[in-house]
Amino acid sequence: MTTTMQAAWLTGHGGNEVVQIGTRERPVRAAGEVLVRMKAATLNRVDLYMRDSGAGITHPLPLVMGVDGAGVVEDVGPEETRWQVGQRVVLQPIVSCGRCEFCERGDTPLCTSASYLGEHRHGTLAQFVSLPARNVFALPEGLDFAQGAALGVNHLTAWRMLFTKARVQPWETVLIFGIGGGVSLAALQLVKAIGAKAIVTSRDAGKLERARAHGADEVVLGAGDEIAKQVLKLTGGRGVDVVIENIGTAVWSAALKSLVRGGRLVTCGATSGDQPGADIRRLFIRQLQVIGSTAGSLNEFRDLLTFVAQHKLQPVIDQTYPLAELHAALDHLDASRQFGKVAVALPD
Repeated sequence: MTTTMQAAWLTGHGGNEVVQIGTRERPVRAAGEVLVRMKAATLNRVDLYMRDSGAGITHPLPLVMGVDGAGVVEDVGPEETRWQVGQRVVLQPIVSCGRCEFCERGDTPLCTSASYLGEHRHGTLAQFVSLPARNVFALPEGLDFAQGAALGVNHLTAWRMLFTKARVQPWETVLIFGIGGGVSLAALQLVKAIGAKAIVTSRDAGKLERARAHGADEVVLGAGDEIAKQVLKLTGGRGVDVVIENIGTAVWSAALKSLVRGGRLVTCGATSGDQPGADIRRLFIRQLQVIGSTAGSLNEFRDLLTFVAQHKLQPVIDQTYPLAELHAALDHLDASRQFGKVAVALPD
């Protein structure tokens, strides 16, 4: 058995010059872990962040990149009763301690010592990954490996935002900023799957047309407070029940102004900046709720996978690159040209 594998890893921080693709030592499966032969991963904004600086995230170097992924079980221990070699699986990327107060109540994203694949520990842009058995789930039937990989970050993040944090109901209206990005498009799919109304925004008319084809009820072309004016017009002056956003400063004012009295804003990112005006007077007069959210728990991932199977939901893959062309894939994501996920196929 070979002891090496193909992988992509960070040697430092900067641009693509710090992203190396080649041969590394294959991971050794520890007790209680499952060794997975990776078939596909998808790229996330955090991959760019880790490449650029990784500031604020304690991580080793060199570090194998990649947060989410799917593949087949390669090896398990004699104690393992759930998994067998050859099964198709998808990974939940948060390795939690299982002992802190948050883990004990099942809220693993709040684990005080959580380690994320591709951030705190070696990730999925490799032919093999070894991780605890509890982080391995069956890949839903009807999905290919790239589609399965997409569930581990974007759909899980959107699921927690919509159903755990905002508690969206089928009769409500949800405003989703920046359609085309992974979390936003996942949110659109989930909102429409429960029968709720979705309004989406973009500065790209082409992405809005594609969003209509994926079920968006209304689309808003523009930026800044012009978005809020259009949203209020579309809702008869009422506003939306829920806002889903991961952009931050550039849309914060419009997001708050788009909400109905008592509405909920859930945020999971700040790609345009993290210090917007708070607009506190609007918050308390209109009794708005601003809720932070990141990733999702093991139980939420299990619920998501059941929902995906029942609704035959298929994540949207924009383009798939071989591992050898990872630099081009990162550039594609960095340019925000994608509609859906940018996937990476791992070599057999």
